Amino acid sequence: MPDLRTNTGGIHSPNPFWLASAPPANSGLQIQRAFEAGWGGAVWKTLGIPIQNVSSRFGAHTIGGVRGAGFSNIELITDRSLDINLREITETKRLFPKHPIIVSLMVETESEWRDIIKRSIDAGADGLELNFGCPHGMCERGMGSAVGQEPTVNERITGWAVKHSSVPVLVKLTPNVSNIVPHGMAAQRGGAHGVSLINTIKSIIAVDIDRFVPEPRVGSMSTNGGYCGAAVKPIALHMVAALARERDFKLPISGIGGICNWRDAVEFILLGASTVQVCTEVMLRGYGVVEDMIDGLEQYMRTHDFSTIDQMVGKAVPACGEWGELDLNYETVAKIDASKCIGCQLCVAACHDGAHQCIHPVEGTRVPTVDESECVGCNLCQIVCPVEGCIELVQVDNGQARASWNEHMTEGKPIRPKKGAH
Repeated sequence: MPDLRTNTGGIHSPNPFWLASAPPANSGLQIQRAFEAGWGGAVWKTLGIPIQNVSSRFGAHTIGGVRGAGFSNIELITDRSLDINLREITETKRLFPKHPIIVSLMVETESEWRDIIKRSIDAGADGLELNFGCPHGMCERGMGSAVGQEPTVNERITGWAVKHSSVPVLVKLTPNVSNIVPHGMAAQRGGAHGVSLINTIKSIIAVDIDRFVPEPRVGSMSTNGGYCGAAVKPIALHMVAALARERDFKLPISGIGGICNWRDAVEFILLGASTVQVCTEVMLRGYGVVEDMIDGLEQYMRTHDFSTIDQMVGKAVPACGEWGELDLNYETVAKIDASKCIGCQLCVAACHDGAHQCIHPVEGTRVPTVDESECVGCNLCQIVCPVEGCIELVQVDNGQARASWNEHMTEGKPIRPKKGAH
């Protein structure tokens, strides 16, 4: 049986699946139900000076008929009193002593940080997560992403938290930056025990085209919110990988952003995360989604001969490089399996209008043909094909030795002639 136990910066968990700091982790009763369902840990919804939230506060984006594939919120930190939250943390920890409770925090001054850290630890927190990512509401008050976008401020406040904490400190990073690496390095310099990323992306989810107001609508107005859900996974994976690839970055990572199933979790782990945090999928489907996540992860580990999560962490990082390192002489062409082709001609339309005009209809047959002399192996045909396994990209032995752009420029290695030029 694979061992799902994890260690992220000194925070030990029975499995890598944590609730992210969000509405599903808003109260003790919720987190207790989540632990009963199988979640390994939970990051408590951000504590600070309680605020007044608005109504409405959520918006969603439908993609290809999938409702909520993109999700947005303009909700802020907890609107419940600090005393109530701390009392519920104590009770939840008493009931589930083996499940880590990480308390998300957001305040302003060092004295406020010192006070809320002490009270959180006294209540039973196993770790802290500093919310440097909220992209709306709190950043206008000098907190959230206003801190996360300034490495010097990130480092200073992280240092305050580490100085006053006796439990591990994670820094939650904002994606609303051009390069995540300086911000992860700032957290490391501040003494953090790990980082979590990504927080939500500043966005406007939609516009009510009859009322002429962006959504979610609060009376006759709206504002930018935080984008999350399945649609943000590629951005989150990129930022996790960017930190994991950085030679001087040594902190463990808790991955967040668009994790909907076990495959998503595996991708984050292979790119460097030791735990993953989930919010939107729980909001849309409930705590029970973790059962399939655990089962799928265990099955994956068995079939790939992984006995521990640590053996998986970062396994794909060496294969993630810069464009200039890619082999320009590696060549593929599309092959269509006639026995599977349904004759929809979607590949023809996509190739002719969006790619390199190398797939052509054939009179008298439903199966298009590929002009391999013009095919550049772009993969668009396979993406639009509705039949699994009908179109494959097959490597071509063109007799050329490996040569990247960097090698071509520095060592003069030859690169193959360009195909598909008309």
